[in-house]
Amino acid sequence: MTTTITKKQVSRVSPLEKNWEIKDRTYVLTNNRAPITWTIQTKGSPRNPLLWFNESTGENREIRLASNFPSIFVDEQKGQALLEHIIFEEGVIFVPRNKQNVQKLMSIYHPLIGVLWEEIDDAKDAEDEVDNVEYELQALNLVNELDISHLEAIMRTELGSNVSKTSSKELKRDAYRFARSNPQLFIELSEDEDLQLRNLANRAVESGIIKLTDNNTVFKYANGKKIMTVPFEQNAYGALAQYFKTDEGLDLMKSITKKLS
Repeated sequence: MTTTITKKQVSRVSPLEKNWEIKDRTYVLTNNRAPITWTIQTKGSPRNPLLWFNESTGENREIRLASNFPSIFVDEQKGQALLEHIIFEEGVIFVPRNKQNVQKLMSIYHPLIGVLWEEIDDAKDAEDEVDNVEYELQALNLVNELDISHLEAIMRTELGSNVSKTSSKELKRDAYRFARSNPQLFIELSEDEDLQLRNLANRAVESGIIKLTDNNTVFKYANGKKIMTVPFEQNAYGALAQYFKTDEGLDLMKSITKKLS
């Protein structure tokens, strides 16, 4: 069940209320503060006001949780307020669907949302978990599908020059570990068009086919002839990868690939 707000109300409340769902909600303290009893501030004071800043109007609205008012905004509460407390027991609090003022305070308006507590959303957690599993499966399948040079290019981002010292079995094992621990990054790296070109540049220097000066500014052939100057403040191997895409660079890339095979 969802509630909607009128055009007259919309400018004075958070946009999060637009499609607010009426349901039971559970909140937990953040940063492993449980098990503990914790009382949340539900009323401001002169020294410590409790306010919600309205981005659309630029106004600060004072908040107060009262059991005899449906609204949490002081300017909408008429008469004596019966103050209500929010107390976490063992780091958790369950708020039933009929406590809409408490829920909105804890989910939308309180300035310490996400700092002291967060809402448990089982559906969202399940969705995130499924996404993570699917990413992991996709990444693990890529380890099986990609050729060894592509895996080497990916793992160079993790292992650096040490990747050239590992056997193909070790490389694949490390790739599986990487894919499992950070599947999204693994997938992103596998789709990086320049990654293999940067890896080729690294391998060419490591094998002595070409040389990079000590100050990382000039690439040369083994005989000392200059290939290119690295543009200012650009990564040397990234620059050579871009050079491989030019007509002259393409010939060099073919030559290096042939010598490394």
